[in-house]
Amino acid sequence: MVIIYGRVSLIRKRRMAQQAVVEKIPFEERIRINRRNSAILVFVFLVFLSALGGFLGYLLTGNEAGTVVGGLMLLLLSLLWFVIAYYSGGNIVLSISGAMRVDKSFNPRLYNVVEEMSIAAGLPMPQIYVIRTNALNAFATGRDPYHASVAVTTGLLEKLSRDELQGVIAHEISHIRNYDIRLMMLMAVLVGVVIIVSDLMLRLIRYVGPSLGRGRGKGGGAFAIFIIIGAVLAIVAPFIAYIIQFATSRQREYLADASGAELTRYPEGLASALEKIAYENMPMKQASKATQHLFIVNPFMRLGGRSLFSTHPPIEERIRRLRSM
Repeated sequence: MVIIYGRVSLIRKRRMAQQAVVEKIPFEERIRINRRNSAILVFVFLVFLSALGGFLGYLLTGNEAGTVVGGLMLLLLSLLWFVIAYYSGGNIVLSISGAMRVDKSFNPRLYNVVEEMSIAAGLPMPQIYVIRTNALNAFATGRDPYHASVAVTTGLLEKLSRDELQGVIAHEISHIRNYDIRLMMLMAVLVGVVIIVSDLMLRLIRYVGPSLGRGRGKGGGAFAIFIIIGAVLAIVAPFIAYIIQFATSRQREYLADASGAELTRYPEGLASALEKIAYENMPMKQASKATQHLFIVNPFMRLGGRSLFSTHPPIEERIRRLRSM
């Protein structure tokens, strides 16, 4: 037991040391890393979607030409959807969340805090949105600092002090400054496409595959193997996509916490805000599975949970790191 405990402690210390190094990366380097990761992410997902399209093409035609056509068609459709989402994704997320754009007259304190943190980060003023709900939460979205928005709930405005609100806004402004908003928006879009295509493949395999297999005579055995491979791929693909999405999201939250503390010079503000949010732990009807990773805390899952499918790191760990700064 002593040996096991010692190994666990060593692993934890190594992880904390690695995280400390990551959190000290200059924000210019974070921007470069996020841009690179965005490009890699799009490339990998497009290749993956082309493979799924090839499976669909072969499933419907049973020949190599169908495989090529299916792969190319799904690639083109994915690129088209990607372009639409890239330029309109932020507005789509805000619309899904029921966010309402507001100006300074709605809440001068909120406007002033957003303005202060934007100036501190050297960024243009983002658009401000409010979601009418008693839940305490916030998120940022957009494709770059010049096309960004910050949304907060009315519950957050009512229950947080100015220092706590400043910590939350600094966290979201950090997501904008680090280009996290682009990376996470792309992930949401591409994961959604993978889920749709995988579901379509499973439906075709279930309802069309058996009849097509019988019609291929002697080649039915090879076709059956192909069907099994395609079914496994269609089932596993969404889980792999979710794991990638959530793992990246957790890392972004730690970085945004550290960056936000750099902007305010007062880590206790965000730490105290996270404590209040954790205490309330109120479900948010305006959120969806597609947007849950964008919020400062997961609007669905119990706070503090740990799993491959956790969109956020444990809130107790985030508070501990902030208070140790």
